[in-house]
Amino acid sequence: MKTVKVNAGVSYDVIIGKGLLSDCGKYISEITKAKKICLVCDDTVDALYSRDTINSLESAGFSVCKFVFEHGEKSKNATVFLSLLNFLAEKHLSRSDLLVALGGGVVGDLTGFAAACYLRGVDFVQIPTTLLAAVDSSVGGKTAIDIEAGKNLVGAFHQPRLVICDTNTLSTLDRDIYRDGCAEILKYGMVYDKDFLEKLKTRHVSEWEEEVITHCVEIKRDVVSEDEFDRGARALLNFGHTAGHALEAISRFEISHGAAVAWGMATVTRACEALGICEKGCDEYLRDILVKYGFPLEYDYEPDALANSALSDKKRTGDTVTLIVPSKIGKCVTKDINTDKLKEIFTLGR
Repeated sequence: MKTVKVNAGVSYDVIIGKGLLSDCGKYISEITKAKKICLVCDDTVDALYSRDTINSLESAGFSVCKFVFEHGEKSKNATVFLSLLNFLAEKHLSRSDLLVALGGGVVGDLTGFAAACYLRGVDFVQIPTTLLAAVDSSVGGKTAIDIEAGKNLVGAFHQPRLVICDTNTLSTLDRDIYRDGCAEILKYGMVYDKDFLEKLKTRHVSEWEEEVITHCVEIKRDVVSEDEFDRGARALLNFGHTAGHALEAISRFEISHGAAVAWGMATVTRACEALGICEKGCDEYLRDILVKYGFPLEYDYEPDALANSALSDKKRTGDTVTLIVPSKIGKCVTKDINTDKLKEIFTLGR
């Protein structure tokens, strides 16, 4: 078992290891005086893990209620969000009680945002069950829902009190969902650590999960400690996301987040190499490893449509958008570009 301490507005531990779910009640009881817990999960995770989780929580002395919603990005919306808030009120959860997010990024984002808003803020715990949530979205306190205009446009910064990552839960992921997490892992390598990326080329993530997750969380810990509210260095974690979110949106979320981010990283890197922003060879290097991990890199969407979708990006300020671009393998920088250049980026990146 590995433990990584995150020092943000609230300090908390990220616990990583096998078989932690059966002891989640014990770990949670050590960080809260709450008597009542609302467990939030989607219908897929509910069938797999909610019974064991509730048993552990109740054995630790907690009274537990459960809110379940339909799985998928399309449920990360205002309707489900308000349903969760009303459920919390109906169950009479108080400010001293606790929410537990059991699931992937959608569950964590929705639960965290509800925790940030209900009674002006209650504590919550993340129990990620996907690789993507384990290495990225469960850590750092970004919470949000989607609206019609774009992804994650309504949300709040609200740090969890604890993150419990049981790597045994990753064994039930289908290939595509597991691959989504690999996109975020490869992103960490492209942005911060070429040596890590080199290891990932020859040793698949699945062969050393605990070490990979721990390394990614340690990177994110350092970034969040420096820039909790995403006003500077933390922006680098968005490599591939401006383009990726645009692709997700115009596909109506038929293309998964991880696949979209992989494509976004490849698109921006190819465009940057064509513009002379990054070293020659970056495009081929990145595409080789993305293909090795099974990511499709060709989608039939027009640059105009992608550029228009990207106008809703959170990192846009007036007529400029902050794009994360590679200067070389293992190092990315921020670059402000005019929004009328987005079409060129998507054209050159094809």
